[in-house]
Amino acid sequence: MRINDALYGFFILEPVLVELIQTKPVQRLKNIHQGGASYLVNPHWNVTRFEHSIGVMLLIKKLGGSIEEQIAGLLHDISHTAFSHVIDFVLNNEEQDFHDKIFEKTIQSSEIPFVLQKHGFDLLSILPIEKWPLLEQPLPLLCADRIDYTLRDLSTYNMISLDDASEFIDKLRVIDEKICLETIEAAEWFVKAYYTEVIDFFLHPLNVYGYAMLTDILKLAIDKQIVYFEDLLLDDSTVWKKLIDSKDHEVLQKIKDMSRNVISDEKNYDIHQKKKVRIIDPLVIVENVQTKAASELSNKVIELNQHALETSLKGTYIRILNK
Repeated sequence: MRINDALYGFFILEPVLVELIQTKPVQRLKNIHQGGASYLVNPHWNVTRFEHSIGVMLLIKKLGGSIEEQIAGLLHDISHTAFSHVIDFVLNNEEQDFHDKIFEKTIQSSEIPFVLQKHGFDLLSILPIEKWPLLEQPLPLLCADRIDYTLRDLSTYNMISLDDASEFIDKLRVIDEKICLETIEAAEWFVKAYYTEVIDFFLHPLNVYGYAMLTDILKLAIDKQIVYFEDLLLDDSTVWKKLIDSKDHEVLQKIKDMSRNVISDEKNYDIHQKKKVRIIDPLVIVENVQTKAASELSNKVIELNQHALETSLKGTYIRILNK
C-alpha cells in the first residue's frame, strides 16, 4: 500500500500497518476530531485523530523508527473518546489523560491483538506505549506526537506554510533515541509554531467557548440520560446525532447558543478556562555530536517560553456577545 501525506510525502506501508489501518478502532478515529469541540464552532478546524495517527506513524518511519514503534504511533490515540479532550472536562479530570487510562483495555477488547498476532507481532511487544522514545517524550522535549499535531493543525489551518513545515522536518535528526534539530533557527521556528498551536489556537476564545459549551451540553445530556457514558466511546457524529435527536429543549437551546460570538475580555468575562501548561525546549545539535536545550542557545526561546508560561497560567477570559 502506497500512502501520500501532505507533510511527509510518499511511503510504502508494511502489510501489518495496512491491516491495522482497516480495523474498526482505527477507522473510528476518522470521526474523532483532534480539537474536540473546535469543529462545532468553526467547521474549518476539522483535523481528525485518524489523520494525526497516520501522520505520527509516518514521521516515526521517516525518522528510522522500528516497525513496532510505527505500530505504536498508529495506535497511540486509539482510546480517545468522542470529542477528544472535552471528556476530561466532563469528568473533571484535571490531568486531561482519560484516554490514557482506558488505552490498554480499548486495545485488548478489539481485533487489534489478533491482527498483530497474524503478522507475527505480540501486543506485549508494543505496550506500554510510553516506552517508545520517538513517539513519546515528556515536555519540554520533541516527540513525533507533539511535532505532528503542531505541524498538521497549523498547516491545515493556513497558520504556517507546507514549505516551512517541510523545511523544518528536514532539520530533524535522532541522537540517543531523542529527536533533535540541526540548527537553533529551526528550534526557534518550532517553538514559535508550537505556541501558535497551544496558546493562539488551543486558547483561542472561540475554541475555549466551544469546549465550555460542549462540556455543559454533555454533562446535561448525561444527567438527563440522553447520552450514557458508553456512548462517549463511540464517535463525535454518533453522540452529536443523539443530542440533536433528543428533541430536549434545554439541550437544543445550548447547542443553538454555540453559534454566538465571543471576544477576549479579562474584566467582564463569562467564562475563564485553563488548559494544561505546555512548555517546549527542543534539543539542538552542537558540534555535530553534542546536544543542548534551545534555551541554552537562544534568548528568543527563553522569551517565548516565559510568555507561554505566563499566558497558560492566566488562561483565557471570554465574554459572550449577543446573549
